[in-house]
Amino acid sequence: MSSLPAPVAHRTIDVDGIATFYREAGSADAPVFLLPHGYPCSSYEFRALMPALGDRWRLIAPDLPGFGYSDTPEHFSYTFDGYARFLERFTEVMGLSRYALYLHDYGSQFGLRLALRAPQQVVALVIQNGDIYEDALGPKYAWLREYWASPTPEGRNKMARNVSEEGFRDEFVGDLPPHLAERVGPDLWKLHWSLMNTPRRRENVVGLFEDQATTLAWFPREQAYLRKHRPPTLIVWGPHDGYMPEGSARAYLRDLPDAELHLLDAGHWALETSLDEIVPLVRNFLIRVHT
Repeated sequence: MSSLPAPVAHRTIDVDGIATFYREAGSADAPVFLLPHGYPCSSYEFRALMPALGDRWRLIAPDLPGFGYSDTPEHFSYTFDGYARFLERFTEVMGLSRYALYLHDYGSQFGLRLALRAPQQVVALVIQNGDIYEDALGPKYAWLREYWASPTPEGRNKMARNVSEEGFRDEFVGDLPPHLAERVGPDLWKLHWSLMNTPRRRENVVGLFEDQATTLAWFPREQAYLRKHRPPTLIVWGPHDGYMPEGSARAYLRDLPDAELHLLDAGHWALETSLDEIVPLVRNFLIRVHT
């Protein structure tokens, strides 16, 4: 292990006419670790993980369209299908043909759909609070599932109200006990609210909330992918998560009984509070399966 953190480069590449910002650490010829981000974040969520692992792997984290420092094109499909296709095109433009995947939050859906399209390219999975088991969804999904079953203007307005600085703060620290919440700086939600606070971006996100209902139909296909291909998998999970509690993590063992599971004293954004625990777990796992 290198005694010094690897530098992180900040670059922009054109993906089908979309100026796409991404962060990159590590040597160009090192094994690739692809990091699609969740909501309401960006590649910023991996800012500390990347230099910690860049001595042995090439870590690449894009800002998806409408997030972070990437463009917000007018004619992009701001849906889970649209983002999954974009992530696939990003890997093609970047020339990535073999990689491990970090699956977290919405990024878990984008990444698993990428894996479904090109299973031979996925060397390993690191899963951190990304759910694909409907019966294990946490209690904070209850009102969303009611809305998906019977959409109403009131429900849509509630979703829109969540796209706010206070809503972002709740996403990042709302489920955390005090000893963890105090580790999460306000930069996280203030930065991302400043980047999201445009009419187009806010509306796109509300549409994505609505489209999240379509992910439920993908869950069985994603579970079948895991059973069929059995990718080497590390599960690092923060159970202080109203959307994805401990049961959501353990559910993966139904289809990946050989997966390595670690339940941390952490929440949904475990990299913010538990990086020192996660880095050696990921490092040791990747040394075994992706070098």
